[in-house]
Amino acid sequence: MRIVVTGKTGQIATALLDAAAAAGVEVIAVGRPECDLADPASIAGSLVAVQPDCIVNAAAYTAVDAAEADEAAALAINGVGAGAVAQAAVALGVPIIQISTDYVFDGSKPTRYLEDDPVCPINAYGASKLAGEEAVRAATDNHAILRTSWVYSAGGKNFLRTMLQLAEMRDVLTIVHDQHGAPSYAPDLALAIIAVARNLTRRDDAELRGTFHMAGGGETTWADFAQEIFRLSAAAGGPSATVQPIATSAYPTPAKRPENSRLDCSKLAKVHGAVLPEWRDGLQRCMNGMRPQ
Repeated sequence: MRIVVTGKTGQIATALLDAAAAAGVEVIAVGRPECDLADPASIAGSLVAVQPDCIVNAAAYTAVDAAEADEAAALAINGVGAGAVAQAAVALGVPIIQISTDYVFDGSKPTRYLEDDPVCPINAYGASKLAGEEAVRAATDNHAILRTSWVYSAGGKNFLRTMLQLAEMRDVLTIVHDQHGAPSYAPDLALAIIAVARNLTRRDDAELRGTFHMAGGGETTWADFAQEIFRLSAAAGGPSATVQPIATSAYPTPAKRPENSRLDCSKLAKVHGAVLPEWRDGLQRCMNGMRPQ
C-alpha cells in the first residue's frame, strides 16, 4: 500500500515516514512548494504524480493564536486546501484521511465528546479545521476524518519540547490546570492512521468511512502533563522545573481554548480496531527516545 501524506515536515508526516518500513507500507510525503495547500492549483498534480492508494491530509495551518489575526490564511489552508486535496482523491479514485482536531468543539460538554456531538469552534483555527471537515465531506464519501488532540513528538514544535526548553531557563513555570484532554504521541497516531488506511483501501464498507476520534488513552491537564514531563526528564538527568498550576483566566491568549478537549475514541476502536496507548505510556516511550545514547 502506498500512502501519500501532505505536510512533509509535520509531526504526523514524520511519524508516518518513520513507521512505514516496520508497518509494511510505502509512505511518500509531499509539501511546499510542490504541494502547497494555500495554492490549490498546485495540489492535484503533485498528488496524482505519486499514484497513491490513499491520501492522508496532515498539512495544516496550526498557529492557533496567529490564526486570530490571520483567519483568511488559516481558512485558505485548512478549509479550501483540504477540499482541494479531497478533490484530488476523487480524481484518483482513492480514499482520503483528513486529520482534524478537538478544537471543532467549544469545550463546554462535561464528558467526553462523541463524533456526532454538535460542533461549535471558539477560535479561528477551530473554525478553519471545521471548514476542512465540511469540504472533505462535500467532495467525497470515501473519507475518514480523524479528530485528534494535544499532538506531540520528539521533534517539531509542541508542548513537550516547549516545556523542556523553558525548563532550561526557568525554575518555576506557570501552567494552566483547568483545560482537560489527552496528549497524543505522533508515532502512535501514525500506526492508527495506517490501520485506518488499510481498512479503507481493502474494504468498501460504509461504516469504515465517516468521522472518528483518535487520541491518547486516559486524560490529564496541561499542568499535570508538564509535571509528568519534568518527572521523567529529571529521572533521566534532563531539565526540570516546578509547575505552578494556574487558571486559564490568569493566562490570556489571543485564541480561546476549549476547557474540555476529551474525545471518546471507542468508535475508532470498534470499527477500525485502532486503540492508542494510555498517554503516560506514549510519553515514557517518547522521552526514552530523546535520551542521549
